[in-house]
Amino acid sequence: MSNKIIALIDGSTYGKSVCELAAWVAARTGRSVEVLHVLGRRDVSSHPTDFSGNLTIDERDNLLSELVSLDEQKAKLAHKRGRLILDQATECLKQAGLTGFSTKLRNGDLLDTVREFETDADLIVIGKRGEAADFAKLHLGSNLERVVRVAHKPVLVAARAFKPIERVMIAFDGGASSMKAVSHITTGSLFKGLPLHLLMAGTETREAKEQVAQASGLLEKAGYAVEARVLPGEADAVIAREVQDRQIDFLVMGAYGHSRLRNLIIGSTTTEMIRSCKVPILLFR
Repeated sequence: MSNKIIALIDGSTYGKSVCELAAWVAARTGRSVEVLHVLGRRDVSSHPTDFSGNLTIDERDNLLSELVSLDEQKAKLAHKRGRLILDQATECLKQAGLTGFSTKLRNGDLLDTVREFETDADLIVIGKRGEAADFAKLHLGSNLERVVRVAHKPVLVAARAFKPIERVMIAFDGGASSMKAVSHITTGSLFKGLPLHLLMAGTETREAKEQVAQASGLLEKAGYAVEARVLPGEADAVIAREVQDRQIDFLVMGAYGHSRLRNLIIGSTTTEMIRSCKVPILLFR
């Protein structure tokens, strides 16, 4: 069994929140944290499109030589910047009281890095938005959905700022992924001692009530105090409203449920929900 948390950070304002959230998880589960900063090809490359036919051979060679030199400078700066980002992460984790952590600076594709490192981890933490957060506040980070799609481990999406977690909600739809979330909670220590809200959105059918009762029973058997409900309405609207009204600090949900929640990480409904809920969201597939 793995004993590690991967924290993906960039130079955005979400980096601090990712580190603090990872430290919180590590403290409650006894796991170590591995902080990764990935330098993609576009971070260091200035190589242009095809110049053939537009320049003489000498002009092309001179230009390519200048671009190679520029790429070398950009690569050095990108590495220096990456190290500074990881140094800030180190300081953040130390301030959070965490000792079991490491940092890595990688070159290459982010998703390839996730695939490589997740085999030795059981949770991935990533910020809701990236370095363009302050310029596109209505949009999620471009890497978030890519990581969720490719990851085989649960993905924890950090909000802009971390705050102490006292109230946890499970958005439950009875599907395989949400049952996986329930199983993860019952066998782990992440939420020990915290009250849980189990919420199913939709029509209160006999089947829905039985599914909620079953999941609630498993959680209570594991020692949790659970408030379980079925509320009418569209899943994204109901969950977002309850998160706000009940001052929920942490949301757990299946990313690919068998009901309407199936679309919550793929389409516009998903984007709206993750965007509107200003709390960490733990996604299970």
